[in-house]
Formats: sequence, structure tokens, C-alpha cells
Amino acid sequence: MTITQDFESVAIPVLCQSCEGRRRGLCGALEPNQLVDLARTSSRHNIPPGTELVGDAETIESYSNVLAGVVKLTKGLWDGRQQIVGLQFAPDFLGRPFKSQSQINAEAATEVSLCSFPKAALERMMREVPALEHRLLKQTLVELDEARDWMVTLGRKTAVEKVASFLFLIARNIDPAAEISKRAATFDLPLTRADIADFLGLTVETVSRRLTELRADGVIRIKNNRHVVVDSVNRLRRCSGARECSDT
Repeated sequence: MTITQDFESVAIPVLCQSCEGRRRGLCGALEPNQLVDLARTSSRHNIPPGTELVGDAETIESYSNVLAGVVKLTKGLWDGRQQIVGLQFAPDFLGRPFKSQSQINAEAATEVSLCSFPKAALERMMREVPALEHRLLKQTLVELDEARDWMVTLGRKTAVEKVASFLFLIARNIDPAAEISKRAATFDLPLTRADIADFLGLTVETVSRRLTELRADGVIRIKNNRHVVVDSVNRLRRCSGARECSDT
């Protein structure tokens, strides 16, 4: 792998320099020499939508950082029914360390870019670099907090609040700066209407009606059926149940 020198004259892999995983994700816990060590075993992949990334009960052989795109996580039942239980965005970590088999399905909801590394290499590095294991624990706890928040969404929010919560989830993860500044955001819906309904515990018809309601109220604009424009992320957040949805 080609390397270059950063301002401290320490060799860092070129591909790591602008990587979200290094800036905000798991690899942010690594020193330059440790990044070089991990990069020797890593590989990057561009995955088309609809591709299975991890199968339920599949032997775990590698882990990945999500660099771009959206990953859909599902749990299945014995009769073929499934439930979307989460979404992953850059720079989330895809995998379950210290387990021999996966207990979840992961599928590329959109085109996805991954940086993957062998299971043995990462787990060895976690033993050698406590900060890496600590970073993974922090990410896991963030996911736990988000899962608890989503339980509230599914159990207590109205249909329009659920749809607004989903849109806010996409907006703040695809464009994190939009949430911080409360400015406008724009994105393509990463899920079909049927998948959104599954994720929210609603019918497809209810999802479509609530999207129409949010559009009629000026909270969102929808172009070509999937491209969403949010003029005020702060207003969308209010509509998700933070407080009354209004223009003020």
C-alpha cells in the first residue's frame, strides 16, 4: 500500500488520511504506526445495493468500517418473516467481535463502501491497544442508547412522529453538519416505502400519507419520489416528537 508523510513525519496509509473511520470511527484510536499495521491486512470494497454483507448464523471471518452508504440490519424468524432492527452509516463498525457466528443479517440498502479487515487481525490489535477496545465499547454504548431511543419511537410516538423520526435519523447521519447547524439537508431515501413501513411498524399506506402530510406542512420537499429536501432540520426534529411541530 502506498504511504505518505503527515505533518509529524509519521507514515500513514494514503487511504486512511481522509477516511471517516480514522476521523470519527474506530480507527481514530490508533496511532500512525498502528494504522499502518492494520492497513496491511485491510481491503476496500464498493458493494451494490441489495447485496448481503453478513448472514445470520454465518461464521465471522472479518469486520468492516462503513465508509459510505447505508447498511440495513435485519433479524429473521423461522418462517421467513424479518424485521429491520437498525441502520448503519459511516463511520459505523460492522461486525460483532469475540463471537464465532453472526446473529444478524446485514444488507447494503444503498451502494456501500467498506474497509474490511480479518477478524484475527483486529482482535489481536484490540488486545495490544486498549484504546481501540475502549473506542469500540463507546461505539457499542452509543448504539445501545440509540436502540433505546428507537424503542420509544416505536412504542409511544404517533405515525407522523415516527416518519419524521426516520427522516431525522437519515438527515443527521448522512449529513452530520446539518444537525449541528440545524440548516437544510438533502438526501435520497435509502429504503423503499415497504422497508420504511417495516422499520417503523406501520403500513405502506400510512407511511405514504404521513410523508404527504409532512410535505403539505412544508417540513419536507420530495422530488422524483425518493429525493428529500429538508429546509430546516431543527423543525424536522421538532416534528419527530421533540416538541410541537411548528414554523417557529
